[in-house]
Amino acid sequence: MPPSLHTPRLLLTPLQLGDAANIQRQFPVWEVVRYLDNHVPWPYPADGAERWVRDFVLPAMAEGRHWEWAIRLRSAPQSLIGCIGLMDQPDNHRGFWLAPAWQGQGYMSEACAVVTRYWFETLDREVLRVPKAVANLGSRRVSQREGMRLIGEADGEFVCGTLKRELWELRREDWRKHS
Repeated sequence: MPPSLHTPRLLLTPLQLGDAANIQRQFPVWEVVRYLDNHVPWPYPADGAERWVRDFVLPAMAEGRHWEWAIRLRSAPQSLIGCIGLMDQPDNHRGFWLAPAWQGQGYMSEACAVVTRYWFETLDREVLRVPKAVANLGSRRVSQREGMRLIGEADGEFVCGTLKRELWELRREDWRKHS
């Protein structure tokens, strides 16, 4: 299991099966899912979060190929406001979502900063690559603020349909210069 991570405003705790109910309440919202990869079922099933945590995340974490955290406010640690994860997959190393009420307040940039540090320093990776829909402006801004650079574009299949998909990259040496 990955360790808990902290930022000035956030507590990131390793995802547990007990988090599924909170995910199920916060996640199945069009604003959250529309730009996610189309492997996310839509409409989201009533047991979707439980199955995702139990059948995918926890086994992948146990195998050391996935690291997933619940994002919580330090001021309200019992409440999950989103998730962020690192994956050992080609050209897909990080993914995240944040409930709409918490978007636009810099929380995801904080979460990404500490998780990116974990990727480069603890997991000792050379490059972080993240795909995203071109239309996902909030996610693009997070990547830009981190110093990532756009390295590719192709069509992608998302919950909302076929859109242009960008691939963003951050190399460890560039991250060290930027952070």
